[in-house]
Order: sequence, then structure tokens, then C-alpha cells
Amino acid sequence: MDLRKLKTLIDLVAESDIAELEVTEGESKVRIVKSSAMPQGQMMMMQPQGMHQQYAAPAAAPAAVVEPLVVAEPTGHIVKSPMVGTFYRSSSPGSPAFVEVGSTIREGETVCIIEAMKLLNEIDAEVSGVVTKILVENGQPVEFGQPLFVIG
Repeated sequence: MDLRKLKTLIDLVAESDIAELEVTEGESKVRIVKSSAMPQGQMMMMQPQGMHQQYAAPAAAPAAVVEPLVVAEPTGHIVKSPMVGTFYRSSSPGSPAFVEVGSTIREGETVCIIEAMKLLNEIDAEVSGVVTKILVENGQPVEFGQPLFVIG
């Protein structure tokens, strides 16, 4: 795939609401992904050889260098998202959260809701214990297998 086509694809993703674009041409495969973790206007392009290059869309400010963050593994049982969707701590915007840090919960008790394809799915605790950490903000999108809570 030539450089002009890549530039056109990058501009297309940068100027639209598309979050991800994957194009296969012959044996070449290009995947362009907008990531919320990157500064606005910047995206990652992955090449088949496993090399990563960042291409910045036209932006007024230079991109900041991001150092990798080393996070200690939480101790206790981790409740993970069983699906891709939007995380909600309560059943409706005005309702209290299902659990807070320090809440004692029983196995099978609802800890959150994940909205996927306009369906609200209650997520239940797999173990009894005390909620020691809530790892996701209300209304945040979550991925399959993403840690949501730590139960001690």
C-alpha cells in the first residue's frame, strides 16, 4: 500500500467519528485506531511486522511523551467485565450505586450494570467479601475481561 493511500486513510479516520479502520489489500493489512488514551488528534497505525508508528493528525499543540505507568497488582478477587459495553454503577441516574468502596457484598449480589446493544445486563459478584477498589468510572466504556472491582 503506498504512502498516499495511508495518508488519505489516516485523514479519513482523523476527520470522522470512526474509532477504528482496517483495510486489507493483497497481503498488506493496515489497521488505524483512534485511542482515548492518546492526545486528541493522534492515532496509532499498526504494521504486520509488529512495528508501531504514530501518525499525528494536524494539531495545534505538539504531542506529549507518555511514560508507561507501572501499577501494582491489586490483591483480592477481581470482578471482570463479561462483555463489551458501558459501565453503570446504579440502575438509573438518580439511584444510589449498587456498591461503594467498603461495601460488604454476598456472592450473587448485583455490583453493576453493563449496557450492551441497548440491553442492560446486571453483573453479579462471584464471591462474598468487601469491595476494596472500584476500577472503572460510571458511564465509561469497558472491554471484555477488563477489571471492574476488587473484592477482598
